[in-house]
Amino acid sequence: MKDLRAIRAKKAFIIDMDGVIYHGNSLLKGAVEFVGWLTENGKRFLFLTNSSERSPIELAQKLSRLGIMVDPEHFYTSALATAGFLASQHPGGSVYVIGEPGLIQALYDAGFTMNNINPDFVVVGEGRGYSLEALERAVRLVTGGARLIGTNPDLSGPVEGGIVPACGALVAPIELAAGAKAYFIGKPNPLMMRHGIRRLGATREETVIIGDRMDTDIVAGVESEIETVLVLSGVTAMKDLAIYPYRPRHILEGIFEIPDA
Repeated sequence: MKDLRAIRAKKAFIIDMDGVIYHGNSLLKGAVEFVGWLTENGKRFLFLTNSSERSPIELAQKLSRLGIMVDPEHFYTSALATAGFLASQHPGGSVYVIGEPGLIQALYDAGFTMNNINPDFVVVGEGRGYSLEALERAVRLVTGGARLIGTNPDLSGPVEGGIVPACGALVAPIELAAGAKAYFIGKPNPLMMRHGIRRLGATREETVIIGDRMDTDIVAGVESEIETVLVLSGVTAMKDLAIYPYRPRHILEGIFEIPDA
């Protein structure tokens, strides 16, 4: 079920954050030691998160507050992936956004303008700005011709107090009411994985993905032909594995198992 030597031999690491490095504002066991091990051994690494709420700078600052110093260049979010994808599809377009500043800033930086009248896209991410008024407007805009984009398909996410609704759950009412299907950019969409590998300057064979979710992290690795490590410190529990037709290459209790003595 696990081969720690094979994991440690990899040159590049794609690492999920929620449920792997922390829950909310609490570091998980071994997080400090794991990041130190990556740095000391010259590993290339990228924190690749389906969360769209925070920018790379904010994520770096959050880890700093928790006691881990990592430069912003080591972070890649579904907000950045979404903005990059839309810029390639419709340069200079407009969007109506339900989400937090990290998503809005990524779209601004990619050349998009905000538009709540006749946007090209309705983009939904996680955030506290989700309301009945925003939902109603999104449905009207989608039925009026705007294309519906979700930053990621996660239905829930782990926090200190348990589980909270994530982007996939927030997009679902819009899909149902508007009779439209969203296109999701984040994991397990292979687009985001390919972007991550290119940023690392690594090959698939040199890379491993570490995540806590079978339905996003692990299937993303499987579909991208990257070695997979499931940690049981987040959403997926051992009892859940039976419902999936695919398997992770390695299963660990947490990232604390990876650094060697």
